[in-house]
Amino acid sequence: MSHTAHIRSHRKPRRSASTIAMRTGVAGGVLSTLAVAGASGAAHAAEPVTQTLELPTLTADLAAQVAQSADVTQQAAASYQLQAERDAAAAKAAKQAKADLAEAKKKAAEAKKKAEEAARKEAAERASRAAERTTLSASADTGSSSTGTGTSTSTSTSTATGSAAAVVSFVQAQVGKAYVSGATGPSAYDCSGLVQAAFKQVGISLPRVSQAQSTAGTQVGLDNLQPGDILYWGGAGSAYHVGVYVGGGMFVGAQNSSTGVVERPLSYDPPSGAVRVL
Repeated sequence: MSHTAHIRSHRKPRRSASTIAMRTGVAGGVLSTLAVAGASGAAHAAEPVTQTLELPTLTADLAAQVAQSADVTQQAAASYQLQAERDAAAAKAAKQAKADLAEAKKKAAEAKKKAEEAARKEAAERASRAAERTTLSASADTGSSSTGTGTSTSTSTSTATGSAAAVVSFVQAQVGKAYVSGATGPSAYDCSGLVQAAFKQVGISLPRVSQAQSTAGTQVGLDNLQPGDILYWGGAGSAYHVGVYVGGGMFVGAQNSSTGVVERPLSYDPPSGAVRVL
């Protein structure tokens, strides 16, 4: 027996052919698996490219839908705004109409009140004139009893001449014109405005109001009237109406807003007194 027989050899033992073949098969399988995985991975990696190519088409459709939705939203907003403006305009018009109606009612009420006041004033004037007539009739009856003539008044039948004729002609020419308080002609008059304008034609300046005109000349009796005399209703110095005697038992005066300037007999509204300035 050799002296080295008990020492283990340092050389690697030889591999058997079967072992080598098995390892070679395993390696080949691994490589095949890797190859298949690589191919599969390559195939899977190519898919996103196909999907990415389709994205622009999807994005364009979505943009169109968004734009269409925005247009619809804008149209709806414009419609709501227009409706709101119409509602506001209607509300404003209704408010203005209500205010106009209230103003019209107020003016109508004021006009009615003024008309009622004018009617009351006219009624008061008529009542005052009626009272003056009663007083005048009583005075005339007393005068006729004392004179024994049997008549209360006598009317002058003399024909107006000179300045009196001019005054009479002027007032008769104004018959039919309107009565307006405060008016002095030429298209409208009140009672004292007519008398003042008539005497202005002959160069005589009379006071503006009836109270002053009733004391502007010499007081004359109603039974001694002459054309051109100024007639007054009420007391001397406090007369509320005046006119001009034109002869033949007639007078001309701007009576009121209903009649205007008229020519009437003395019996229509007997005066309280008269003054003569011519």
